[in-house]
Amino acid sequence: MATVLDFLSIPSFPSFPKSTVSPSLTASASPISSISQRPAVRLPEASGLKIRSFGSVTQTPIRSRLARGGSCARHRKLLLEPKAKPSLMVASYPMISDVLAVNEKTWKNLVLGSESPVLVEFWAPWCGPCRMIHPVIDELSREYTGKLKCYKLNTDDSPAIATQYGIRSIPTVMIFKNGEKKDAIIGAVPKSTLVTSIDKFL
Repeated sequence: MATVLDFLSIPSFPSFPKSTVSPSLTASASPISSISQRPAVRLPEASGLKIRSFGSVTQTPIRSRLARGGSCARHRKLLLEPKAKPSLMVASYPMISDVLAVNEKTWKNLVLGSESPVLVEFWAPWCGPCRMIHPVIDELSREYTGKLKCYKLNTDDSPAIATQYGIRSIPTVMIFKNGEKKDAIIGAVPKSTLVTSIDKFL
């Protein structure tokens, strides 16, 4: 029995010597310990952004650019010479009127004492519509030559006549016959309106 047990007994293995690992291999084998053992590295701190300014931009004058570039002399002359401003030509024509002026001194003889019908335009230099009707009165004076006499009365120079006939608005055209007022047209009316009124008293 003892012989069988001795045969079945587990053989004992020889003990190997304990391996010694060098400190350098141990440090390289463990990455965590190596990270902890490395010296701390200081990162650069950002204290702000440095902005480059492009505000001051200098332009090269046209003359210097043209001098450097080989531009044509004709183009250089066109660019450097100032452009001429267009001038407005206004033709002025003298105002020639066939209508005579009447005033307080000549009113009685020229208007009231006339044998033919008389047309009188009451106006003033500051009146805009009066200047519109002036050419119409001139045309009527030429067309009714020998049948109708036409005059102009400045209400600023002869206010007494204007007050006597109740002139409140100008231009006013009055037609007289035999020294009496026959009709009155107020405003810058068309020529046809005046012709209709004139023909009634001829």
